[in-house]
Amino acid sequence: MKHASHPAIVKRLKRAGGHLASVITMIEEGRPCVDLAQQLFAVESAITNAKRELIQDHMEHCLADGVSEGSGAHDALSEFKLLAKYL
Repeated sequence: MKHASHPAIVKRLKRAGGHLASVITMIEEGRPCVDLAQQLFAVESAITNAKRELIQDHMEHCLADGVSEGSGAHDALSEFKLLAKYL
């Protein structure tokens, strides 16, 4: 199922991919480690935020809709437990 948030998440991940490619170039150019660490932190933060948005969107829509549509709280709880390991 495609969520309304997916295009924004894809855009964010593509941007993070571009930053990561820049970090690789910086390493190859021998740039200072502090600069590298700063850029890697930015890439990591972008990916973490994308993951958080994806999981929150899934919980708000898929899990909540599943319970309200009658598929059951047990199924929703099981799926939440699977998601929890990625938080």
